[in-house]
Amino acid sequence: MTEDPWADEARQERAVRIGWPPRNRRELMVKVLWIGVWLVFLGSPIHDLANGHHSTRATVAGSIGLAAFVGVYLSLVFRNMGRPFPGRVVGTLIAILGVLAPLLAYTLGSAWLGLFIYLSVACGATLPLRAAYWAIPASGAVLYLVGLHSNEKEARGLVLLVILIGFAMTGVGQLVRTTIELRKARATVAQLAANEERLRLARDLHDLLGHSLSLITLKSELAGRMLPDQPDKAAQQVADIEQVSRQALVDVREAVTGYRRPRLAAELAGTQVALAAAGVVAEVPGEPDLDGIPEETESALAWALREAVTNVVRHSGADRCVVQVLRRQTLDGPALELCVEDNGSGGPGNAPGNGLTGLTERLEKAGGTLEAGRVKHGFRLVARVPVAASAD
Repeated sequence: MTEDPWADEARQERAVRIGWPPRNRRELMVKVLWIGVWLVFLGSPIHDLANGHHSTRATVAGSIGLAAFVGVYLSLVFRNMGRPFPGRVVGTLIAILGVLAPLLAYTLGSAWLGLFIYLSVACGATLPLRAAYWAIPASGAVLYLVGLHSNEKEARGLVLLVILIGFAMTGVGQLVRTTIELRKARATVAQLAANEERLRLARDLHDLLGHSLSLITLKSELAGRMLPDQPDKAAQQVADIEQVSRQALVDVREAVTGYRRPRLAAELAGTQVALAAAGVVAEVPGEPDLDGIPEETESALAWALREAVTNVVRHSGADRCVVQVLRRQTLDGPALELCVEDNGSGGPGNAPGNGLTGLTERLEKAGGTLEAGRVKHGFRLVARVPVAASAD
């Protein structure tokens, strides 16, 4: 596996993480750079202030106004890429930009007309579509009216740019809102799935224990009535109670074992969803070859996959993960191998955590091995379990 595909897909993934707050310092710097590069249009106002064409009072007032405008714009746009402000706050900030842009351009000259570009971008990216559809043309109209006072030709050239870039940003704003709604929908689906699982567990426990507990209660009452006068029959009822309670205990243990024993195919499907929800580009096999694999062996690999994906999502800071399930011929015989490799940091510290330690013990019980550690471009976990030779 070469470095270029990893880097290319990582850059693509970071480029489309619109609507998500930055997860680490690298993503924060990428978003700051993406916003900051568009501040190039502030070159004219800064150059105008630096040339000393205005009085000291006008220069100071212009500097304060420009700093306020840029601060409001950056806070508005940056928050819109992760955790947007409430609608009322957005309207207030847009109003501030809508006052500062014409005021500065009218009082300080045509060099400040570029501020209307930022006003149009903010309107298109943050306002609802219906509001943006009239706010953007209104920005262009105000730009032209202000330009009549200073430089009509320059204003006429900027009007089309302001309108076009504003409407282009409405698409970005809609994408941001859709992404946020999708993230909330995923969280809701996960919560509903957890609730459904709790209800299923409650139903299964009711079906398993309802009859047994009712029978135990009935026989206990019978034994209590028979105990003074018919001790032999009471003893028989107590023996029946013991038998029913033992069977109920067996049923509960089997049910709990079924809940606790994961399946590799189900874990692979859950891995795809979990990594996608965390913003990680995932390569996950669809249908692994599990013919002839014992249940305990499959369960051990499923636990290994769950622990590895948990580490990728919580600790690695990765944006790319590859999962492979392959059959290998080793010196000890045929084996089934699970490999999970990401391009993250591997989490804090170098010592194995409790999860990896417990996973090693679980694999050793199944006759398998675990290898986990840093590689050239990230972190790799490899779990191997033996399979019968006839399975090949």
